[in-house]
Amino acid sequence: MATSLPRPLHALAATELTAAAKDRRWPKWQTMALLHSLDLPVLNACLIDPAHNATVVRTAAQELAAATGTKTLMIRSDGGVEKKQYYRGGNTFPIGEIPRRAAGLLADGRAVILAEPTNRFTNRLTVLIRMDRPEPGRPGSFTLEALGPGYDVADLTRGQIPPQVSAHLDDVDWDQYQPPRWNEWKLTGDRCPGGEDARRQRRLQRLATQTLTDSGHMNGTVGAEHAEAWLRERGFLHLFGPQPTREALAKRVRRLFEDAFLLALAQPNRNWHCLATAFSVVDEPRTIYWDLVDGERKYAATALTAAKDEERAA
Repeated sequence: MATSLPRPLHALAATELTAAAKDRRWPKWQTMALLHSLDLPVLNACLIDPAHNATVVRTAAQELAAATGTKTLMIRSDGGVEKKQYYRGGNTFPIGEIPRRAAGLLADGRAVILAEPTNRFTNRLTVLIRMDRPEPGRPGSFTLEALGPGYDVADLTRGQIPPQVSAHLDDVDWDQYQPPRWNEWKLTGDRCPGGEDARRQRRLQRLATQTLTDSGHMNGTVGAEHAEAWLRERGFLHLFGPQPTREALAKRVRRLFEDAFLLALAQPNRNWHCLATAFSVVDEPRTIYWDLVDGERKYAATALTAAKDEERAA
């Protein structure tokens, strides 16, 4: 039987979104479908599973590019439970390079997610969102960690860059919505002397050795000063300007909590203990949610433990 060709996420019917949101083979795609079905902002994208060949990749890339009006696409990968080392996606490439870039991932048995591009050098706000509870039916907590202009999600999730501002709520009932009062929020900032300079240097070092190297702009042997020069030459000055992160986060905490509560209710694993997602203001007023991660199913070891627990419970 012929395999159906990939279709853009925003072109999927409600029944197709529901099916994709239940398909645990591809967790990133699963949660992108869930986010879109809940009318939360998510990039238009398509999933190419390992059964597809280069011709299908090329056709899917052209269709998505036409649907989004772009000449470049972002490449991400998806492959079930993750190992600690895996492809660091999120970079953008010309359409003609997509089949070659995707080939190695597909050959390794991973799916490829092609998405409309974003400029990861000009983000206005990046927030890591975490929902915790000790067990179903017991109160938990809600945490936001934020970085301001010029940073991106990978700085918080993989770059070991500490947030500029954090917001926290205790005693959250994840089963019954109650709007938090302002005095219940605990907002804290990084007050370490020289903290912002150190944070910026770490960001620039990551750009030099990872992001700009993978995209072909640098060769991996250069340092932070080269990344800074590259950004400045192209007018990407967000990282070097004011960082009004506290104000930007404060005006969004209520909406982010409402969205998180909606996601928690829609989470297929009703026994979840820790959920996380990431949110970006890519360019005012556009916002994006990235993935919804179940902490027990992100990596192979924890996913195996969770599966055994489910089997015993059944």
